[in-house]
Amino acid sequence: MTIRPRRSALYMPASNLRAIEKARSLPCDVVILDLEDAVTPDMKGEARENAVAAVRAGGFGTREVVIRVNALGTPWADEDIVAAATSGADAILAPKVGDAETVRRYHQAMAAAPAGTGFWAMVESSRAIFRLDQIAETMAARPAAFVLGTNDLAKEMGARLTVERTPFLGMMALAVAAAKGHGLAILDGVYNAFDDEAGLERQCAEARDYGFDGKTLIHPRQIDSANRAFTPDAAEIAWAQAAIAGFADAANAGKGAISVGGEMVERLHLDQAQKILARAGLTAVGDRSR
Repeated sequence: MTIRPRRSALYMPASNLRAIEKARSLPCDVVILDLEDAVTPDMKGEARENAVAAVRAGGFGTREVVIRVNALGTPWADEDIVAAATSGADAILAPKVGDAETVRRYHQAMAAAPAGTGFWAMVESSRAIFRLDQIAETMAARPAAFVLGTNDLAKEMGARLTVERTPFLGMMALAVAAAKGHGLAILDGVYNAFDDEAGLERQCAEARDYGFDGKTLIHPRQIDSANRAFTPDAAEIAWAQAAIAGFADAANAGKGAISVGGEMVERLHLDQAQKILARAGLTAVGDRSR
């Protein structure tokens, strides 16, 4: 498995063929073809057919293509999961994942999917917050990622979803820790005010500092801000390249720590350096999080 840049993950309603076609040319790293929230009940079947056809037709270039299915227990879930699992999509995104048993049920339903098909889970309920480690551990059987669902969390909790997101900061840290502890990627929740570039940039910077790999988006005009925020800067890239080169030097073979730019860098930081370059799209390195 390889790490892929996931700076920007754009939701697109699979019921909208024009939106799907547009997604093929947008500069986002991930396209999420949505069968759930963005699709009305009378359009669910058509949206499913559109998503599968779009994945099979290709044309998304290096973009990762993910299909968000309807939740287990809904009238559409079984057909959604089977169709998405066999479509060739990079991953399935499952809503309302509240515990490890739900993950196992999704994995069973995905039995026909290739081993490389990822399973991504929405963290969007209070129940899930208290089971993050168990959920992440169970998900690690496939290439996996958490996707924060702050809108649903806010609704369930009765919390105010402000730009600062003060009620959710602790949950964000816990989600990142659980994801990274089990080799999962993790994406931040959406910012609803798509005309507020300053607010979006603030949330992107916050999520980057917390350790998120990228942000989910609801509008194409949000892509550039997310890409800028989650792309390592020149100093980070230079440090990573120097660290990798230093440990690759035969003179440093067997050393647990070397000097890089006047700082001592331990071998344990080599993985961090490789991931920085991968996020910048400069290389691909082995990792369970794809």
